Amino acid sequence: MKSIYFFVLTIMAFASLAGCQSGTQAETSVGSVQVGQWRAVIQSPGGELPFGLDIAAKTDSTFSVHVINGDERLPMDEAVLRGDSLRIPMRLFEAEIVARAADSVLTGYYTKPATGRTIRMDFSARRGANYRFASGTAPAVDVSGKWDVVFFNEKDSSRAVGVFTQKGSELTGTFLTPTGDYRYLAGNMTGDTLQLSTFDGTHVYLFKALTKGEGQLAGEFWSSDRGYRRWTATRNPNAALPDANAYTQLKKGYSSLAFSFPDASGKKVSLSDPKFKNKVVIVQILGSWCPNCMDETKFLAPWYQKNKDRGVEIVGLAFEKSNDLAVSGPKLQRMKERFGMEYDVLLAGVNDTTASRSLPMLEKIKGYPTTIFIDRKGKVRRVHTGFSGPGTGQYYDEFVDEFNRFVDKLVAEG
Repeated sequence: MKSIYFFVLTIMAFASLAGCQSGTQAETSVGSVQVGQWRAVIQSPGGELPFGLDIAAKTDSTFSVHVINGDERLPMDEAVLRGDSLRIPMRLFEAEIVARAADSVLTGYYTKPATGRTIRMDFSARRGANYRFASGTAPAVDVSGKWDVVFFNEKDSSRAVGVFTQKGSELTGTFLTPTGDYRYLAGNMTGDTLQLSTFDGTHVYLFKALTKGEGQLAGEFWSSDRGYRRWTATRNPNAALPDANAYTQLKKGYSSLAFSFPDASGKKVSLSDPKFKNKVVIVQILGSWCPNCMDETKFLAPWYQKNKDRGVEIVGLAFEKSNDLAVSGPKLQRMKERFGMEYDVLLAGVNDTTASRSLPMLEKIKGYPTTIFIDRKGKVRRVHTGFSGPGTGQYYDEFVDEFNRFVDKLVAEG
């Protein structure tokens, strides 16, 4: 579909890349790869989709790489240089950046498997470029605050809440939905034009919009190599989502949960096992492919380490691309090691329309992650859909506070 944007940015000012405060611009290189900070770009159908990279040498052929989106520094798996080819893997998502390194330039592609095909998008990066989107004209409006948002195409529509913070021309924020958030977005306001992007290994998101009067936005959203939706937004300081604790329900007649699934080694774990008896149990419905689930895991894993002696257990139920333990088991083990998950993670099924069959007492699994709170007597007390991650700012803080208050209440019940 033809873009709604017909403007040309003619003046490029080097505005600071939001969040790129770590590291120094060392004038060193390892092999053909210069270390330091880079402006990376994936060529999206909507144009340049920029993000930050911070590359540091580990050995003469291996590197640590962080993706930078706003305040986020997201570690990739260890990158390897062979000849002049740098490979940056993101194994949890089966994704990879492969690029030829020459002087201060990387040129190559990003690739990731998708249903029935392989995504492949052109990638490039330039070391030392210190901006996200090119900016020239001063912002015509400050879009900071909350917005009622509608994403739509010819087939359907969905609602969200946009939360943005603007400092001069720099813009950060995210979109909250009933099943999760769009994680860390960063970009610019230039004149009457909003531009935001993120890349985290599996999310490849580009947003553009034009201001329409004081409190209106109209724009486009590209995801990966084929996804496309339009969106509109209306400024509303009271914008809110449905109650996340009421979005997913137990079926009528059910008050408890029951399951028995294998862990990565094939060992069956059941909710009726002695380790769960007389304990508060938090059931995390997740997938190793799900970035919002990874955000929740970053919270839950250290929380469990601090609280497991209080009579609390966590168990993860993973819905993966394959129900074959030989295929999905290693992914679960890799996820546990990456995030330091000391609690059980079980292969519960496949993340398709049949996922709810694994937990027939739920009306439907409506989003990943979904978190189920069970009291000491085995009764389900709350089902929380989605997760407001750290990219949502105060909404993440509010979630953490409410989570701790509710678990404290269940623990105190004895």
